[in-house]
Amino acid sequence: MKHGEVTEKIIGCFYSVYNKLGYGFLEKIYENALAIEFEKAGLIFGKQVGIEVLYDGKNVGNYIADFVVEGKIVVEIKAMNCFGGTEKAQLLNYLRATGLEVGLLFNFGKKAEFERMIFEMDWKG
Repeated sequence: MKHGEVTEKIIGCFYSVYNKLGYGFLEKIYENALAIEFEKAGLIFGKQVGIEVLYDGKNVGNYIADFVVEGKIVVEIKAMNCFGGTEKAQLLNYLRATGLEVGLLFNFGKKAEFERMIFEMDWKG
């Protein structure tokens, strides 16, 4: 599994936060708590990382990813009942724009859930 050791650590951090806080808070609360868990786990990360979308070498827009961990994995967090296609498409777009191949989508809803997404290099145009 690509970056499996790091993704397992990140997922462990997610469950630590969920087990301590439960559901019902705003995303920002979970984001801040997750940053603390990443630090405790010894993970190197950027928070609120700017992502440029380029077209013919020119910037046509910007996104902000919640986290980029170890320079390899985009982590996006949500606090909603359940996530669907829109949230998954958002993470996929982040992967395409960054050139990174692995993303994790976490939901701090009534039920803790996550999605691991892969965007393989050979799919990129």
